[in-house]
Amino acid sequence: MMDFLEEPIPGVGTYDDFNTIDWVREKSRDRDRHREITNKSKESTWALIHSVSDAFSGWLLMLLIGLLSGSLAGLIDISAHWMTDLKEGICTEGFWFNHEHCCWNSDHVTFEDRDKCPEWNSWSQLIISTDEGAFAYIVNYFMYVLWALLFAFLAVSLVKVFAPYACGSGIPEIKTILSGFIIRGYLGKWTLIIKTITLVLAVSSGLSLGKEGPLVHVACCCGNILCHCFNKYRKNEAKRREVLSAAAAAGVSVAFGAPIGGVLFSLEEVSYYFPLKTLWRSFFAALVAAFTLRSINPFGNSRLVLFYVEFHTPWHLFELVPFILLGIFGGLWGALFIRTNIAWCRKRKTTQLGRYPVVEVLVVTAITAILAFPNEYTRMSTSELISELFNDCGLLDSSKLCDYENRFNTSKGGELPDRPAGVGVYSAMWQLALTLILKIVITIFTFGMKIPSGLFIPSMAVGAIAGRLLGVGMEQLAYYHHDWAIFNSWCSQGADCITPGLYAMVGAAACLGGVTRMTVSLVVIMFELTGGLEYIVPLMAAAMTSKWVADALGREGIYDAHIRLNGYPFLEAKEEFAHKTLAMDVMKPRRNDPLLTVLTQDSMTVEDVETIISETTYSGFPVVVSRESQRLVGFVLRRDLIISIENARKKQDGVVSTSIIYFTEHSPPMPPYTPPTLKLRNILDLSPFTVTDLTPMEIVVDIFRKLGLRQCLVTHNGRLLGIITKKDVLKHIAQMANQDPDSILFN
Repeated sequence: MMDFLEEPIPGVGTYDDFNTIDWVREKSRDRDRHREITNKSKESTWALIHSVSDAFSGWLLMLLIGLLSGSLAGLIDISAHWMTDLKEGICTEGFWFNHEHCCWNSDHVTFEDRDKCPEWNSWSQLIISTDEGAFAYIVNYFMYVLWALLFAFLAVSLVKVFAPYACGSGIPEIKTILSGFIIRGYLGKWTLIIKTITLVLAVSSGLSLGKEGPLVHVACCCGNILCHCFNKYRKNEAKRREVLSAAAAAGVSVAFGAPIGGVLFSLEEVSYYFPLKTLWRSFFAALVAAFTLRSINPFGNSRLVLFYVEFHTPWHLFELVPFILLGIFGGLWGALFIRTNIAWCRKRKTTQLGRYPVVEVLVVTAITAILAFPNEYTRMSTSELISELFNDCGLLDSSKLCDYENRFNTSKGGELPDRPAGVGVYSAMWQLALTLILKIVITIFTFGMKIPSGLFIPSMAVGAIAGRLLGVGMEQLAYYHHDWAIFNSWCSQGADCITPGLYAMVGAAACLGGVTRMTVSLVVIMFELTGGLEYIVPLMAAAMTSKWVADALGREGIYDAHIRLNGYPFLEAKEEFAHKTLAMDVMKPRRNDPLLTVLTQDSMTVEDVETIISETTYSGFPVVVSRESQRLVGFVLRRDLIISIENARKKQDGVVSTSIIYFTEHSPPMPPYTPPTLKLRNILDLSPFTVTDLTPMEIVVDIFRKLGLRQCLVTHNGRLLGIITKKDVLKHIAQMANQDPDSILFN
């Protein structure tokens, strides 16, 4: 008899699409591979060099991911900035210049009108040669809406035709993939190319979405593609997920210019398995990505982000009250957004609406563009809006938000005292209030459409607007009522007491925390964004308050809610299982079900096994000594069985349907003229995880979470009784929470 499995067979040990990996098996295989390399390294110099290169390959991979992610992020930032300005006009000196770059080298720019230069022409100037009057306004309005619709149409068409996986933010799917689920093509080269192009188009269309979440998806695509250059990561799904955790950190690093925040985001929000080695590598990948983006300098301000600000005024203890109010607002907005957005996405999935993604995108874009153009705060890009809201008014600011009376009466150098609001500030407040309403409503319908769409920037915009409104209100209250008890101890007349930009920053953190339920990583991202180290306490107070309020109204963050909506098999590590059920209550088969489908170790023919494979859809089968004894030998995966039998028929002479399959170490001598037997012990998992039928389900759930199991076998006095899969556990948890267990779609 020939044991043809002495040589590894291509495909054995791999997984089908929409299946979960076996973490225990993958880690064991990596340990065996590492042990073999270490032992060989003592034999020759070449083997030693191979051992060193194998150890170094992880760091080289992180370097490549950082360089590629940073370069793509810089390209996306520059392209999106140019195409956003294209909606309003074009540079006659060179169409590739955006508005700001166009006016940089102009000799005809005054300080007051630094946004106006003869080289930059609006569409009305190009078409009807004037920028004045109602007709010019209508031409600009029409061109703005037309460009927005064109960008949105291109984005949704490219996604629909070339890469359906390029839509959305990608973070719910990446969380699921990092937990061990396989979605083939989700992190492939086509998804990367189309996501990069359509992300620029979607952001430029003026829709209420951000590029930060999709940049995490882009970075993970880079990580997955580069993994194929290294054997160690190409052949091991668990090792690849460690790389993807680091790539997610690099994605947030370039999205916000926050390398430490990126590492913490990967640890807190997306990663399922995060060993210490991955922490160091994530840190290195985030560092390289941030350095690459800084070298490209996409915003032309020598910063990693568009809205870098520096506040100089210290905050006072009393201000924690409005900061906590902003936290409450953020929590309420987060809970409201999640409920309404999930309801709308469910409606999209279950009605005719989901069959017309192009029409839906065009309708939402048209409504957004038509409502956005008349208001300067909705017309500008959301990143620029946040930048303006975060900004602390100085002497040279020409923004309406800084149109205070007596603005040049200052005795403290560049710092301005609290002063009465002028006409511009009141006008800006009304426009911001309308912007807030539009952003709150339109974001609900935008997130989840079939285009790349992030949620970080729209959430921050909602919070920043609410914060700025409250900040200006507090500033005016302190100015007109500085003799009140709450102000007189720390705010004298003419002093610079309240910083409205700080309130905008705290509001942005509160709303982002309410939607995503991030805490530690959120605070670190916000202070890296703004350089405001001394404002950590207000940010912490707002982030914790928003999380508590949002958790009181609904336990799930937006990403977990979308995971549940899509039916992905994601076992949330943060939730406790508090029900008193046993393994026997969950295992298959139940009392009145047909018996468990098993293979015997030495009495089944190839035909018997192929019949079982064709008649069932199970991912694997327990192997027992005999059907009578039901004593467990091991567990074999369906995919490995199919590949091994096909390979044996091709390569091993005489294997026919009547050949007996052996899972034992030694096979008995066979009588002459019988067909050759097939030995498949090498594909048998001899140490499948087992529990007894009386094991409490809370322990079983814990085992599935901490070991990342695909399935667990149930025994009674050593006899095999049944099996519990990850899907069974998820269905049971859903049932216990009075949810639909059939919403779990995948294995």
